[in-house]
Amino acid sequence: MAQFRQRPVVDQQQFRGLRIEAVLAESGLNVRELHAVVGRGGLLPPLAGGTYLVDEAMLDELRLARRGEHASNLGAFLAQDIAQKAGVHAYVVDPVSVDEWPPCARLSGSALLERQCLSHALNSKAVAKRYARECGKAYESLRLLVAHLGSGISVSAHNGGCMTDVTNSREEGAFSTERAGSVPGIQLVDLCFTGKYTRKQVEDLLFREGGLYSYLGTKDLLEVERRIASGDAKARTVYEAMVYQIAKEVGAMATVLNGRVDALLVTGGMANSHQLVSNLRDRVGWIAPVVVYPGEDELQALTEGVLRVLRHEEQLRVFRSAETRL
Repeated sequence: MAQFRQRPVVDQQQFRGLRIEAVLAESGLNVRELHAVVGRGGLLPPLAGGTYLVDEAMLDELRLARRGEHASNLGAFLAQDIAQKAGVHAYVVDPVSVDEWPPCARLSGSALLERQCLSHALNSKAVAKRYARECGKAYESLRLLVAHLGSGISVSAHNGGCMTDVTNSREEGAFSTERAGSVPGIQLVDLCFTGKYTRKQVEDLLFREGGLYSYLGTKDLLEVERRIASGDAKARTVYEAMVYQIAKEVGAMATVLNGRVDALLVTGGMANSHQLVSNLRDRVGWIAPVVVYPGEDELQALTEGVLRVLRHEEQLRVFRSAETRL
């Protein structure tokens, strides 16, 4: 099993493709009836948001996995395989590598370390456009903050149709159920040089075993809320600290929009918690109206992205391996 996990993600294409075909067959769907096929976008080079045609240039880039191995790297391959059988085009929508930052957002404070734009772009952009549609306004005309609260937390600023800044939940921002977010830098350096941990172990401490799990031994938000209800003081402190950090990130991101914010949209799995949303609203509701889109409906977001192109509401983008940022 360990050897299987170390193989490139794209090696799983045949196995996962067969499973998808089996599900389609069970549902009675004839692929020849499809008008388009869409998959998750993977760890591509930095690119503008939008819906992209899957082509060989994109697939070649995903095979190289220069930005890392991730399950989402398979999305374009699986979509292309079904699309070819259906005789239609395949697409990806708002990959995690969407990068619409201005130059000033990239500086970290060290010339050796540039901030990297990797985020929950698909869901964040989808709820921003959904909110605009519900308001009868153009996404491009709104100044929005989006707090995606899931196993990782991304807080983003949207202005002029672009996601102009966002916390990279892999290495900065608020801690979540399993990610440490921003941590004290010198203490992290000291930890790395104790000789007690391998690089992989340190990465796991920050990315998979941080946040609520590090303090409380669980990644289940509902379990933490149950502990609080039963009088667990430590659980309450950690929970309040997470909300406190999320609020600080929202406040910081409001400055990207010069404090002029039309709405704060709260989304992701943790947005299902009325307690968490209420606590967050108490801290940041003064910035802008808070609108909640609980859950992370990525399938709907993918569908909406392709439909905007098919309906000529949005221009199709074509991936180029040398594509430049905005």
